[in-house]
Amino acid sequence: MVIKEVSLETVCGITSKIPDNQLPEIAFAGKSNVGKSSLINALMNRKSLARTSSQPGKTQTINFYNINDVMYLVDLPGYGYAKVSESERAKWGKMIENYLHKSKQLKAIFLLIDIRHTPGANDKTMYDWIVYQGYQPIIIATKLDKLKRSQVQKALKEVRTGLGLKSGDIVIPFSAQTKQGRDEIWALMDELVGEDA
Repeated sequence: MVIKEVSLETVCGITSKIPDNQLPEIAFAGKSNVGKSSLINALMNRKSLARTSSQPGKTQTINFYNINDVMYLVDLPGYGYAKVSESERAKWGKMIENYLHKSKQLKAIFLLIDIRHTPGANDKTMYDWIVYQGYQPIIIATKLDKLKRSQVQKALKEVRTGLGLKSGDIVIPFSAQTKQGRDEIWALMDELVGEDA
C-alpha cells in the first residue's frame, strides 16, 4: 500500500466508547517496550507518528490510525509493565477485551515479541487470550537488528516453542532500524484488508 495519508483519528481511554468504524482494522499488541511505536512509525514511514519512549507503559490508550481512508491500524496499550498498579493494569485489560469484543471490523491481531528473549508468561497469556477470543495472532519478532545473523533461527525457534505455535502460524522477524520485515507485514495487511497494493 502506498501511504498517502495517515492520521491519529481516535484515542480511546478507559472510559471511552469504542468507535464504530466502517473500515477494516488491524490491531497491534505487545509487551511494554517491545517496539510497538517504532514498528508503527516504520510501517507508516514516519519518524514520530506513534510516540516512542524508553519508558515502558507510554501507550495507555487504544489509538486508531486512519490510513488512506482504507483501513485503521490500532495500537493497543502495552501489557506486563511492573510500575503500573494492578488495578490500572486490570482496567487496560478490560479496555483491550472490550475492544476485541466490540470491534466489528477487526481483521487480525499482530502480537509483538522481543526476538532476544524467550516469550515470558505475559506473552504466552496474551497469545492464549487472543486465540481464546477467536483470532489467530500473527507474531512479529521485533529488535531483529540486535541479534547476530547466526542467532536468528535459534531465537525464532524459541519464540515458536515459547508461545506453543503450530507449524502454520506466521512469525515475521522485524527490525525498526533496517526495516527488515516491513514489506512482509504490509503484504499481509494488504491481503487482510483486501487492498491491492
